[in-house]
Amino acid sequence: MNDDAIRAPQPNWCLYLIECRNGAWYAGTTNDIERRYAMHLAGRGAKYTRANPPLRLLGTRAFADRSSASKAEHAIRRLPRAQKLAFLQP
Repeated sequence: MNDDAIRAPQPNWCLYLIECRNGAWYAGTTNDIERRYAMHLAGRGAKYTRANPPLRLLGTRAFADRSSASKAEHAIRRLPRAQKLAFLQP
């Protein structure tokens, strides 16, 4: 048996930024960006995006684990809008 068969794949968490219909930017984290964005579009995502539907996905940034992604989400919410897109760059 090789090492790859023994090791379980690690989830790839990411931080994402969505532009909403009201002009606001919504930040969130997920381990499946396609599924999560589809949920937001269908009105089954966060309470905020149900009231303010998404227009487009502005960007994402990958993280090794949920904790790192959550810390980054907290940090990006405190940044001025001009710095938010730059924050998503690795």
